[in-house]
Amino acid sequence: MAYPIDKIREDFPILHQKINDKPLIYFDNSATTQKPKPVIERISDYYLYYNSNVHRGVHHLSQVATEAYEKARQYVADYIHAKESSEIVFTRGTTESINLLANCLLPWIGSGDEVLISAMEHHSNLVPWQQLCQKQKANMRVLPVDIQGNLDLDFLDKLLNTQTKLLAITHISNVLGTINPIKEIIEVAHRKGVPVLIDGAQGIAHTQVDISKLKADFYVFSGHKVYAPMGIGVLYGRKTWLQRLPPYQFGGEMIGHVSFEKTTFNELPYKYEAGTPNVAGALGLETALRYVDTIGIHNISAHEDRLLQKATEKLQNIDGMRIIGTAKHKAAVLSFIVNGIHPYDLDTLLNQMGIAVRTGHHCAQPLIDFLGIPGTVRASFGMYNTVEEVDIFADAVAQAVKMLR
Repeated sequence: MAYPIDKIREDFPILHQKINDKPLIYFDNSATTQKPKPVIERISDYYLYYNSNVHRGVHHLSQVATEAYEKARQYVADYIHAKESSEIVFTRGTTESINLLANCLLPWIGSGDEVLISAMEHHSNLVPWQQLCQKQKANMRVLPVDIQGNLDLDFLDKLLNTQTKLLAITHISNVLGTINPIKEIIEVAHRKGVPVLIDGAQGIAHTQVDISKLKADFYVFSGHKVYAPMGIGVLYGRKTWLQRLPPYQFGGEMIGHVSFEKTTFNELPYKYEAGTPNVAGALGLETALRYVDTIGIHNISAHEDRLLQKATEKLQNIDGMRIIGTAKHKAAVLSFIVNGIHPYDLDTLLNQMGIAVRTGHHCAQPLIDFLGIPGTVRASFGMYNTVEEVDIFADAVAQAVKMLR
């Protein structure tokens, strides 16, 4: 069955516009994806017909909203094959999910202990652990990456030791596109008794996530990376861990009983969801995941791989082109620089041609520093991008390079 690209694009009106009198080509999907009409309609439907606070009232609207919200949680659990919906905590996104864990793990990590991350981490999976280690007088250690964008897994076993309290690592690099062998990495860490957090911000949109097979202790992602609204995210946590850790914030919803002398906390997952939740965001996330599931994540991944291969082949024909990230297993992320041309200048010209890409260090400055470059131009593909767009993009890059030389 052919990939239904025309039908998919019909659901994304934002793509059918012109930028600087050129048809928009949106290749900034690693930053955020566009939202299909069913997602926007679901959010609108909620606010139009059953907007109400959840878990708080016995009136009809509250009951309808609560049921919809919890069905969304259950669908997310089913989508990633979690055992229970209580293992799904709704957050504002990957960044908040990681900060939540960094806060809750404070009692677990003490002086002389270690947190292990990789050299390709986004700042959101680096700075929280760096700050935790500074506060607790613990040590943050870094698993190195080679010039192609592969982690040194032989070194992983040497870095893990009795002082290692957590391994926090990305599923897919937002700069290099590298798909890390996280199942193997988790197995290595668990053999040493080390729990594992996977940053799935890029992984959720490009590959199947099956927690029952991965056996990660924590898996976090943002809705807006997978065609859902901004401001909604997920922290999956193994139930035994979520029961063990303290709450993150205090207030309404997360309490069991409150007196002036003592407070008890709610059951999972509510003890981590203080305050009024983003109900519309959760419903939008559910609808986005259903949309992806209708097309099939494997079909989407195969389509994106075709785009990545074609774009890579065409760009390599440009004189002075250097692809940043050449690991064997890659997702739909293509970072590059051209000798003698600053990435910002290249991006400026591409924007004039209606092409949206990302330029800079992509919130992974230590990785960019290791590579010895000022930044990259990053094209990242989504389910709605086309082969024709790749051709136009490659020709535009070639034209821009000629103009800048």
